[in-house]
Amino acid sequence: MLKLAEKYGDRPVEELPLLFQRILQNTIRDYYRRQKVRSMWTTLLSAFTPDGDDEADPLDTLDASAHNSTAIGPEGRVQQSQLLAVIEREVEKLPARQREAFLMRYWEELDIAETAAAMGCSEGSVKTHCSRATHTLAAALKAKGIEL
Repeated sequence: MLKLAEKYGDRPVEELPLLFQRILQNTIRDYYRRQKVRSMWTTLLSAFTPDGDDEADPLDTLDASAHNSTAIGPEGRVQQSQLLAVIEREVEKLPARQREAFLMRYWEELDIAETAAAMGCSEGSVKTHCSRATHTLAAALKAKGIEL
């Protein structure tokens, strides 16, 4: 919002929603490029949801302190970085809306309402996109023989 106000405050009101959407997308992409490694991903993709429970949110049960990267040795860090590179490639293959919802929810750590507002869709759509993204990523990793 600040970028929009600072740089485009003189624009007509009709252009502001599209400009805001573009600024938001670019900010998300920039953040995604800068932040290559997040320890949360290894745990996020390990559990997902129990079979048939599409409404459960993996973040509700995530304990970040239990997965401190300083507790692993050099070999573990190398394996983790290789795993994250595979996950990153798989995230890039997701459809645009699924990738956007997944990154906002699990990377940017926005809640469902904030993600829905940013994407301009309903909270149910956000849940659907995130669920499909996590299931697609889990299936892709399982097909590569990766069990988390």
